[in-house]
Amino acid sequence: VQRFSDVPLDAYYSEAVDWAVVENITAGTSETTFSPDATCTRAQIITFIYRAYGSSPISKTYKTSFKDISKDDYFYNAACWAEANGILTGSKFEGDKACTRSDVVTYLWKKAKSPKQSTKTQFTDVSSSAKYAQAVNWAVKEGITSGTSDTTFSPKSTCTRGQIATMLFRAFVK
Repeated sequence: VQRFSDVPLDAYYSEAVDWAVVENITAGTSETTFSPDATCTRAQIITFIYRAYGSSPISKTYKTSFKDISKDDYFYNAACWAEANGILTGSKFEGDKACTRSDVVTYLWKKAKSPKQSTKTQFTDVSSSAKYAQAVNWAVKEGITSGTSDTTFSPKSTCTRGQIATMLFRAFVK
């Protein structure tokens, strides 16, 4: 396993980063760094999820609704796959947008076929009317993530590359 100078062996995300690199879900940001504290973009998380699910090819005739992507974008197939699988909808992909905690759990929940969950959560910052409330409950129940405290989930907090690798590892391995 490639060791990155910025991924200490005792970091909570160390095993997850190793797994993600070995499984070709992601790579380092250089030969020697992973940048675990860097913000993860929508293009990156969708690409990571796409790769984790096996990178199914997109039909050459697939017509995406996303007006802000092109076939030259590294994430083009991943964006089309996410749209085709109901993970993302709309006319804009917004690949450079920072990915939030609520985004990640929603993408994974939708790929899991949106299993029915209660909308009442243990977190004071997740309203039962939030469109991601079921996804939060599902992700916590499945052990993919937990709250940022006993009473908060921090749904709008941006995710780092280390956090994303950890959530994916927990979703696919643990």
